[in-house]
Amino acid sequence: MARGLGVLVALPLPLPVGFNAEEAHNIVKECVDGVLGGEDYDHNNINQWTASIVEQSLTHLVKLGKAYKYIVTCAVVQKSAYGFHTASSCFWDTTSDGTCTVRWENRTMNCIVNVFAIAIVL
Repeated sequence: MARGLGVLVALPLPLPVGFNAEEAHNIVKECVDGVLGGEDYDHNNINQWTASIVEQSLTHLVKLGKAYKYIVTCAVVQKSAYGFHTASSCFWDTTSDGTCTVRWENRTMNCIVNVFAIAIVL
């Protein structure tokens, strides 16, 4: 709070300088390890696994208390000879918004989680 002519004025908090992709990557990797670690691919569990990964990741990202809106996507596929390819593109402010991708695999499956962070400008 700043004082000016006997009036208290609330000053806005500074906006984030930029999205910390390393911090987000570490959070998401822990979530993926916690859900998929020690598991073998089972199509009956995919919906539960992907929902848990995105919900846990989003919860931990929001708990950081930063001025961002987040979008988290997750894909889990069985390993095969055909591979797994994905791409994304964004039109945004690269000084404040950002993305990170976490690639995870074991002997039976591949997992890709994308986090998109859009700064909230007040």
